[in-house]
Amino acid sequence: MKLDGFGIFVKDMGVMVRFYRDVLGFEIKEDDETSNVFLEKDGTLFLLYRRSDFEKMCRRPFEYAGGINGHYEIALHVENYAAVDREFERVTALGAVCVMEPETMPWGQRTCYIADPEGNLVEIGTFTKE
Repeated sequence: MKLDGFGIFVKDMGVMVRFYRDVLGFEIKEDDETSNVFLEKDGTLFLLYRRSDFEKMCRRPFEYAGGINGHYEIALHVENYAAVDREFERVTALGAVCVMEPETMPWGQRTCYIADPEGNLVEIGTFTKE
């Protein structure tokens, strides 16, 4: 098997599409109000599935985390430490929720965390200083 992409199950498709497209720069592949929206970032397929439509298709309900949750993260790489700080400032100014401000970790990575509108974690980081 080969990894094709990954997806998340969303409550509000329009809000989530606008966040990933307009704030994080994902490329949308179709209309932003369909049941399943395909986006792409740097050659990786990213799928948003409307929860209610997925449950209908599977003929069963699912439980979903609420608030800012730590079930997984989406990791985005930037070119250097300064870019971590710039992107953090840019995305939080556009509405991303701050989870952790930029910080250089003992293992040499400069990183920060934000949350998307439904509380999913997004990391912005790099190991490159200059």
